Amino acid sequence: MSPGPPARRRRLGLPRRVFSQVLVMQLAIAAGVAVLATGLFLAPLGDQLDDQAMRRALAIAQTTAEQPQIAADLGATPASADGPVQREAERIRAATGAEYVVIMDRRGVRWSHTDPGRVGETVSTDPGRALAGREVMEIDDGTLGRSARGKVPLRDERGGVVGAVSVGIAYDSVRARLVHAVPGLFAYAGGALAVGALAAWFISRRVQRQTRDLAFSDIAALLAEREAMLHGIREGVVALDRGGRVRLLNDEAQRLLGVGGEAVGLLPDEALGAGRTADVLAGRVPGTDLLTVRGRRVLVANRMPTDDGGAVATLRDRTELEQLGRELDSTRGLTDALRALDHEHANRMHTLLGLLELEMYEEAVEYIGEVVGDHRATAEQIAERITDPLLAAALVGKATVAAERGVALWVSDRTRLPDRLVDPRGLVTVVGNLVDNALDAAAGTTHARVEVELRTRARTVVLKVRDTGPGVAPEHRAAVFTEGWSTKEPPAHRERGLGLPLVRRLAERQGGSVTVGEAPGGGAEFTVVLPEALAAPAPRTVPAASAGTAVEEESR
Repeated sequence: MSPGPPARRRRLGLPRRVFSQVLVMQLAIAAGVAVLATGLFLAPLGDQLDDQAMRRALAIAQTTAEQPQIAADLGATPASADGPVQREAERIRAATGAEYVVIMDRRGVRWSHTDPGRVGETVSTDPGRALAGREVMEIDDGTLGRSARGKVPLRDERGGVVGAVSVGIAYDSVRARLVHAVPGLFAYAGGALAVGALAAWFISRRVQRQTRDLAFSDIAALLAEREAMLHGIREGVVALDRGGRVRLLNDEAQRLLGVGGEAVGLLPDEALGAGRTADVLAGRVPGTDLLTVRGRRVLVANRMPTDDGGAVATLRDRTELEQLGRELDSTRGLTDALRALDHEHANRMHTLLGLLELEMYEEAVEYIGEVVGDHRATAEQIAERITDPLLAAALVGKATVAAERGVALWVSDRTRLPDRLVDPRGLVTVVGNLVDNALDAAAGTTHARVEVELRTRARTVVLKVRDTGPGVAPEHRAAVFTEGWSTKEPPAHRERGLGLPLVRRLAERQGGSVTVGEAPGGGAEFTVVLPEALAAPAPRTVPAASAGTAVEEESR
């Protein structure tokens, strides 16, 4: 048998889950705060108890020194174990609970002591400051051990210093009071720690629910994957908070919307300006796969609300797909036109063959002239009035498609367009979209006709496209330029309602405008004004010989 995988040893340290780590850290913080607070309370408490003991000893010493009989007995009787000074000192010690009450003369000789055998001996500590007339508080070691002491001068009736009174409070009693206070203090600290631990547990449980009980390493990995996904996918992602402000834009969204990182924190209307794109991102337009136009791009947007009250919107670029769809429509139309022309050509060949078999040669020549002349006249008419080759070729192709659909496409006699277009591709897009819409509207009507008129004023180009269709109702004339709005059924490969918004965007980008009204004979008339659409004419160059002649004539 093959050996199994080695058992993984459990490592000591913090737990992996966020919930457990937060709980442990909060408990450690609560315990640390409790210990620190207890220590900060105990440190001054010991000093306060020492100060209270010294002041109590000083107060007993001051009270003892205020009795005039003691000063009188100190001068009138000898120091003895059964003298009046010893008896009075022991009475005071018993009444006050002091450890000792020592009365001494100016030489430092004891007249009283707790141990009667030490009466008459010199004190063990220096009484100089008290005998000099100053009051003393201190903690010191003496014959009875460590004590809190108070020393005051003993004065006679005339105010002269005749000795000193030293009172001691046993330091063990001070320590006992401190130790007695510790259990109660720990009880309060333990209660505070328990409350803190309970609060930490509730907070950790909330963190556990919000983090889905993940480990910190899992969260870090998710964040790294999120960043890689957001900035690597080919769809734009826009995240909004509960206030409707942008909180995230990935690289693709910035490219599609034409904004930068400064849009974060702004409302869609503030970042993008008023329009359908901002309405879609803000959720004011319901639905899925919503079409919108941003600049020259056709975008498909979907908006999904999130649990925190915000939303995430995704953006897909449909510009190339729309262009391919339009090219496919044009190709299909051209294919249908060529198929119709081929069928018509076969009919004409049969007719010509019949004329030749009947030996009607003159009629055959006349018939061929008429057929060739119609197509040549249409192409020559367009090329004569529109000198830009790209736009002229587009209109010739549209005329062929229109003829196959039973619609007459005419270029107005007033059309004059020089070959100085700044953006010929943009104008081809505008003319192509308007002509396609006009052909759709006019097809199937009586005497179907579409007329294109292109005129110039200085560097401004004015385009008018008229059709004999049903026209656009006045209440719909503003809506026809809205993305996604259309009265026609969309084809299978693309959406409707994008051509006219693109026309408006292209016109507005050049500082122009597009409007729709009623044609003189009925139907719709679209008018596009494109300022600065023509380049400035090149300056005329004068030949050198002519220039020389002009100079000679001028010199004469």
